[in-house]
Amino acid sequence: MATQTQALVVEETAKDKTQLLEEISHTGTVPLWSQMARLNPPLPNPHTIPHVWRYAELRPHLLRAGGLIKDKEAERRVLLLKNPTADVPCSTDTITAGLQLVMPGEVAPAHRHTAFAMRFIIEGQGGFTAVHGRRIKMQRGDMLLTPSWNWHDHGKDGSGPMIWLDNLNLPAFQAFPVHFVEHYQHERYPAEDIDTSDSTIVFPWHKMEARLLAEPGDWARLRYLKSNGDDVSKVLGGAAERLDRGASSPAIKETSSAIYHVIEGSGHSVIGGKQYDWKQGDTFAVPSWSQYQHFASDEEGTVYLYRCDDFPMLDNLGFYRAEGMDIESLVQD
Repeated sequence: MATQTQALVVEETAKDKTQLLEEISHTGTVPLWSQMARLNPPLPNPHTIPHVWRYAELRPHLLRAGGLIKDKEAERRVLLLKNPTADVPCSTDTITAGLQLVMPGEVAPAHRHTAFAMRFIIEGQGGFTAVHGRRIKMQRGDMLLTPSWNWHDHGKDGSGPMIWLDNLNLPAFQAFPVHFVEHYQHERYPAEDIDTSDSTIVFPWHKMEARLLAEPGDWARLRYLKSNGDDVSKVLGGAAERLDRGASSPAIKETSSAIYHVIEGSGHSVIGGKQYDWKQGDTFAVPSWSQYQHFASDEEGTVYLYRCDDFPMLDNLGFYRAEGMDIESLVQD
């Protein structure tokens, strides 16, 4: 008898809970107890996954677009690197990556935007970007900055295509709807040629390569930093890595996500326990809290990797964490 009574009580309670949820649904509220696990996960749960975008596969499509989609029609002729488990603009949850093409004689017209941009030059000669009155020559391997709200346009002199990797913090504006874009009244913003060796927004590859080679050991990582030692922005930062033939990097697990580009060499990365092969020109994503380790092939020479990450933003917000840290140091006043 007692068991039957208890069953009736459980049934009536379940009906009452269902009725309560139904009534609540019409009040413009949602009970936290039904969402607690989703909103307060015990570990980071990024929407994006590790992925490799193959340059040999994408380059022909980009060049074909160069013939079919004119510069005035496209404004920016870019193939966005869409993560398989997320929508654009997410290459990782916080970083947008894209391959941009400018053909000879073209101009990507001047505009400015709230988003911060980093550009790594992959291929070509004779390209330039003009950033708020400073016209800069593009050289393979150089990393260039487009700070927030700076007028900028891109162009190409000479023959052959100019291709670079764009990285922007566009996904952040899905959470913070505060992005602005403004188009300049003319195709180009007035600019003067500057010496790239004396610019605060250009990081020449030959200087970074020399610094990496001077580092001891068979693996090295150096960040791109301002003259005062700060990261290049408060939202995105960058680094370059060297792996000697057959060498590997340390295994790292951190809240920062990253977009990697293979400057030279070939090898693979183990990300979240799965192997991802890559070679020169490829770009790959490392999501937040996915352990990763890079391995250089023992059949080729030195590997060089470019990295764009969201470390500055996480660090400034107090969200950065790496496996092995003293978690008590994360306690804030």
